[in-house]
Amino acid sequence: MTGDDLRSKFLTFFEKKDHTIVKSSSLVPADDPTLLFTNAGMVQFKRTFLGEDKRPYARAASSQKCVRAGGKHNDLENVGHTGRHHTFFEMLGNFSFGDYFKERAIELAWELMTIGYGIPQEKLWVSVYEKDDEAHRLWCSHAGIAKDRVVRLGEKDNFWSMGDTGPCGPCSEILIDQGEKIGCRRPECRVGCECDRYLEIWNLVFMEFNRDASGRMTPLPKPSIDTGMGLERIAAVIHGVTNNYGSDLFMPIINEIEALSGHTLGQSPRTDVSIKVIADHSRAAAFLIGDGVLPSNEGRGYVLRRILRRAIRYGRTLGLTRPFLYQTAGKVSRVMKRAYPELLEADAYIKNIIK
Repeated sequence: MTGDDLRSKFLTFFEKKDHTIVKSSSLVPADDPTLLFTNAGMVQFKRTFLGEDKRPYARAASSQKCVRAGGKHNDLENVGHTGRHHTFFEMLGNFSFGDYFKERAIELAWELMTIGYGIPQEKLWVSVYEKDDEAHRLWCSHAGIAKDRVVRLGEKDNFWSMGDTGPCGPCSEILIDQGEKIGCRRPECRVGCECDRYLEIWNLVFMEFNRDASGRMTPLPKPSIDTGMGLERIAAVIHGVTNNYGSDLFMPIINEIEALSGHTLGQSPRTDVSIKVIADHSRAAAFLIGDGVLPSNEGRGYVLRRILRRAIRYGRTLGLTRPFLYQTAGKVSRVMKRAYPELLEADAYIKNIIK
């Protein structure tokens, strides 16, 4: 399955489960001064979770454009040095606004993972918040996972919030064991280790509270569900590669960089970092400009400028001294045209801004 196929399968699966498919919102959040960029699928539903906005549906699913390059969720400096961090990514998510809760969310996630995507059950592990006995019980009883494969972790790993304030709650992650050859290789390596052996694929957030500026949490009007799965990660898993850059979402862009620079991915650790940075930042730049962000000296425009400059700086390490980023961003528009035809329509404009 291609990245496009995986996105479509996710949305079709939830549509058949009575979810309304909602189009991705802009990377520039509407009416939310607390965020620089849309950084999760639930951002466009924040007021719905808070009970301030009534939707004509109680279940939704989306593939949301996200950028994490500023604020609490900021992956900018990690990009290029790992196979799983990105400034721009797509978050596949299903949502319940006071409809189903933990039990049904767990059932749906497990069905899609093991039947829809065909991932062998023996490769999957689950983490839950250490105080969430209900989630632990449901994973064992409804998904049939052995108790020793459902791992309790603390608030740092398994309690999710969009920012310092707003909707939040305990979460449960589905992880895949990539094998002993991946990661730190320490004997004590287990779920919760910072290495890449146990890779988080899908995060199920049991949205129960609203946290205010003082840190106080009050119950939401109705317990709800917010899940998020990175398309880039599930694509890598399905394609059998150990880092996101090996999937078809990235390889056409990487091939363009290789053709322009004469360097190839896998040539050396140093050039690999540069190639991955340029591939990632080309995607972020194309989508940010497509959503109306322009390089500037403050706010969102300043972050975009940093992304562009960082890509250009790494390009120089590959010998790219002439303008090149507009070409790699142009490749992004063609790779993503099926899901985002508007990006291809804005291709000439995006290239002109980058030049």
